[in-house]
Amino acid sequence: MYVKRQRGWEIPERLATPESVYFNRRQILAASGLGLAAAALPRPGRAAETDPTADLYPAPRNSKYTIERPVTPESINTTYNNFYEFGTQKDIWEAAEALPIRPWEVKIDGLVEKEITTDFDTLIRRMPLEERLYRHRCVEAWSMTVPWTGFPVSELVKYANPLGDAQYLRMETFMMPDVATGQKQIWYPWPYVEGITMAEANNELAFMVTGAYGKPVAKSMGAPIRIHLPWKYGFKSIKSIVRFTFTDERPVSFWEELGPSEYGFWANVNPEVAHPRWSQATERDLATNERIPTRLYNGYTEYVADLYTGMEDQRLFM
Repeated sequence: MYVKRQRGWEIPERLATPESVYFNRRQILAASGLGLAAAALPRPGRAAETDPTADLYPAPRNSKYTIERPVTPESINTTYNNFYEFGTQKDIWEAAEALPIRPWEVKIDGLVEKEITTDFDTLIRRMPLEERLYRHRCVEAWSMTVPWTGFPVSELVKYANPLGDAQYLRMETFMMPDVATGQKQIWYPWPYVEGITMAEANNELAFMVTGAYGKPVAKSMGAPIRIHLPWKYGFKSIKSIVRFTFTDERPVSFWEELGPSEYGFWANVNPEVAHPRWSQATERDLATNERIPTRLYNGYTEYVADLYTGMEDQRLFM
């Protein structure tokens, strides 16, 4: 007898929001008389209504990538963020609205066949956009679930055409201290830098994010382009990227440079490896405010565990 076993990331189809309901939520609000009231409220990402790439959303949802709990409300995801460029508190969304995201140039350099500088609007229209439901696990032991829109990092790698000796992808965010006043704090190693291996970049889970909740991604969440690595702690998912560098030297990331005893290069989620100052065994789900067990690789073991075979001597989990 064939017995189908659900994998950690799967959700029964009967629990998923019907596509017709998801894509028609604005029409439903308008018909009920709530649309105008909702539009009048100040909110993060409102500028997305006039974004020159708004016609690309909502993108088709890839049903392979699902989650086992409800999507965190947009009102929470857009207003509870770490974005140290704009401050050390979670309510940075109003400050982040000052970030100018047009024009936005993206540079691709290093060990590539030819260096590229392109504007974001041109880059995004070259890529195959889709929506994926992913978990997001912060190193601070809280978590969200997000309907991200974007494209696989592997598509960016193909576009960049790196040379064979490239081993890492280094990513760098903007530097605008007059706008992002947190960058005036000289004890931080600005600009924010992160890095992953080429194997991680080409893993199918690695995702370049350009949107969320069926529209261009809010500034507080890392507009206009960020990365999401769902099996790693959230600080690895760098926001508002302006530069991708292919290199044969392992990058030293922002938090690794700032606190090497607490934050390492790999930062894979593991409930059994505590942060030096708190446990990672559980996490607070922001949608329900309940504490739930944390899972190895944030529940994505079957996708990524083979990336780290034979690396037991590495500090993989913090």
